[in-house]
Amino acid sequence: MSLKPLCFVVMPFGQKPDPAGGPAIDFDRIYRESLAPAVEAADMDPIRADEERTGGIIHKPMFERLLLCEYAVADLTTANANVFYELGVRHTARPATTLTIFAKHQPMPFDVNFLRSMPYDLGEHNAFGEAEARALREAVAARLQDLRTMAVQQAPVDSPLFDLLKGWKPGNISRLKTDVFREQVQLNEELKRRLEAIREQGKRKDTRVDAKRALEAFRAELGALDGVEAGTVIDLMLSYRALEGWDGMIALHDDMPEALRRQILVREQLAFAYNRRAGAHQSASDRAEALRILTEVESQQGPSPETCGLMGRIHKDNWTESLEAGDRIAAIGHLKKSIDAYVRGFMADQRDAYPGINAVTLLDIKGDEESLKLANRLLPVVRFAVEQRLVAATPDYWDHATMLELAVLADDPERAMEHLADAVAAMRETWEPGTTANNLALIERARAARGVDTSWIAQLISELNAKAG
Repeated sequence: MSLKPLCFVVMPFGQKPDPAGGPAIDFDRIYRESLAPAVEAADMDPIRADEERTGGIIHKPMFERLLLCEYAVADLTTANANVFYELGVRHTARPATTLTIFAKHQPMPFDVNFLRSMPYDLGEHNAFGEAEARALREAVAARLQDLRTMAVQQAPVDSPLFDLLKGWKPGNISRLKTDVFREQVQLNEELKRRLEAIREQGKRKDTRVDAKRALEAFRAELGALDGVEAGTVIDLMLSYRALEGWDGMIALHDDMPEALRRQILVREQLAFAYNRRAGAHQSASDRAEALRILTEVESQQGPSPETCGLMGRIHKDNWTESLEAGDRIAAIGHLKKSIDAYVRGFMADQRDAYPGINAVTLLDIKGDEESLKLANRLLPVVRFAVEQRLVAATPDYWDHATMLELAVLADDPERAMEHLADAVAAMRETWEPGTTANNLALIERARAARGVDTSWIAQLISELNAKAG
């Protein structure tokens, strides 16, 4: 059986803000519902760029894929910097067989608006429903089939470099190199499928122990990490996180090549692991190390929702532990630091509701007049941010959990129960409902101390804890 051509898909990951001001765009859905099946319909094997899973690293396998994959699709929507860089590399190496696409509600940047790019429709509220998915799927499949047909003859040049510089000819790459590349791609894709299967196994309580054993065996099988694709290493780190393997995350970081250890995404995940391990073992040194890592990251890149949100969580954990120890003065200081970190993260990007809802919750718990005023100012902004995500195609667990928390803060039991059901249905990892339950428990205690009936909040907490791993 002959090998199928490889088609490299270059595009953003996850949900990204819409530059045109609409709700976030779910690029994972676009890939899953349209681009991957379109590539397969053209009798090719799809491979997706993974630079955002690796903290934005343009690593060696990325260049190999750009240079050696027979075909490529690049989604220019949102004018993502990495996508444009990778398209430039591709256009330098390949005169043809590159298809560029973009969401037509967004104008193309001036420097590339002369490309023969294919527009597509995201639908109302950027929801990218079945009609839009089918239209893009069919259009991309047809264009790729045309490219395959023309490549057999003489494909028209789609690279502006080859078009403008008639004498431009990149060096030939040996057949041996391309064969090794194809074998490595197939291995990497198989490793990622295995990790995905392990994470799915870990979602069930009755098979979680087996999943953890499988993950440790997977790690041992990889051996030294300097020859492993960065995307696979990050996928392994996130798999440890999904199974609450904090020791594994920390040990994996120590084994990573230095270039990967320096990436912001990796350092944030390392801090996350240290803080979670601190909670499990009451380790002040682990929590201090997590805070040190994040403080260093913020000093280098400035405040961000992710970094500041993690810092806020660490200070919040210190606050709750100080309360349990009866150290009221220390608790007040940690609560203030937590609020400050969450507010800082939310103000850095008010489209990200996670630090915002935590800031509002803690301000409500703090309960003084100044805090409640700030909470009342932030609350509608937080609600608007999460509502924008809810009208997108695939809101995640945290979107529904945020709406649940907002309903609790608004004393709306009926809406809270509705959002609870939505959150549980969207749950991906077993530690997620436990985090929400802890937040609601803080609200319950603060309101009970004010003489408010919180029995309905206790019921929500019980339901969440039953779902937690």
